[in-house]
Amino acid sequence: MERADRDGTSAGTAAVPAEARGRLHAALAAGARGRLHAALAAGARGRLHAALAAGARGRLHAAFAAGARGRLHAAFAAEARGRLHAAFAAEARGRLHAAFAAEARGRVQAAFAVLTAGLLLFHRAVPNSVGRLGSLLEAFLPWLGLVIPVLLVLGLVRRSATALVALLLPVAAWTHLFGGLLLPAGRPGPHDLLVVQHNVSDTNTDPAGTARALAGAGADLVALEELVPPARSVYERTLAPDYPYHAVRGTVGLWSKHPIGEVRALDIRPRGIAGAWSRGLRAVVRTPHGEIAAYVAHLPSVRMRASGFASSLRDESAGLLGEAVAAEELRTVILMGDLNGSAHDRGLAPLTSRMNVAERGFALSFPAAFPLARIDQVMARSATVADLRTLPATGSDHLPVAARITL
Repeated sequence: MERADRDGTSAGTAAVPAEARGRLHAALAAGARGRLHAALAAGARGRLHAALAAGARGRLHAAFAAGARGRLHAAFAAEARGRLHAAFAAEARGRLHAAFAAEARGRVQAAFAVLTAGLLLFHRAVPNSVGRLGSLLEAFLPWLGLVIPVLLVLGLVRRSATALVALLLPVAAWTHLFGGLLLPAGRPGPHDLLVVQHNVSDTNTDPAGTARALAGAGADLVALEELVPPARSVYERTLAPDYPYHAVRGTVGLWSKHPIGEVRALDIRPRGIAGAWSRGLRAVVRTPHGEIAAYVAHLPSVRMRASGFASSLRDESAGLLGEAVAAEELRTVILMGDLNGSAHDRGLAPLTSRMNVAERGFALSFPAAFPLARIDQVMARSATVADLRTLPATGSDHLPVAARITL
């Protein structure tokens, strides 16, 4: 019994710990699971919180980055627009400035064109009181035409309508004065005379060759200036076969294929020249078409000096020659000579106002190496100087000129 009680007590005692252990184990397992669950829940919450925080930070960072990029893009766009606007403004200002500058230059060119036209048309208005500038201008008047192509090129380069329109003025003026000289000469007629005028030069080293060249032109009349010994006899001997008639007075001479008579010297010496000075003659030539008075003259030279263009002696001599022509009784007069002036020179007005000048041909005759002016002239009264041309150079510093006279 007692053993049974002991066994029962042992069994009860053993059963209690087993149950306690079960409960303890269950409690421990429940606690462990709770802690594990709590840990897992806390971990999940932490990860969720971290994920949410990371997402928020990402979105915030993305927002800030997007804002920064937007502001940066806006700044760059504004800067680009500003620069583009400034560039357009600068380009517009540049074009406007260039347009005003081009227009100003065009007006300057137009002013030069008007001035050139004025000098061409009103050259007589340029005073001779100061250095005889008027005569100097008129000696080289045709060369003013060189201004025209220069102004044309400048007007085209600068695209100035004002300059190009104004250029029509000097073109019209130059054409009015000299355009006819460029036209071709007409055909010789039955009442024409061919005359040659030449200053042979007193330093000519080949007078015989010069005489042969002049005879080869086949002229009816040959007028020579600066005939000095011993060259004078060379000219007389060389020209005699082709020109049986001739007359010499002082340093000027006339050779003719037709009979000549009534030869006399012309007194055209200005008061400022002392001593022997005989440079003019007058003769009657009996041509197949009637008698004509032939004049040969060599007017005093002109010089450039510190005081200006010295032409007073030439002008005075031209006045005396003009008076002789005006007093000539024969109707037809032909004047040949080195007049040391152009046909537009006011110093020769006593002659050009009474006689006709060449209708065709520039015939620039001096200096022979590079002719700049026509100072060797052929003029006519009651006849027409149909054309004038230069002949090949000789041993002179002048070129010979040949003129066709229509009686």
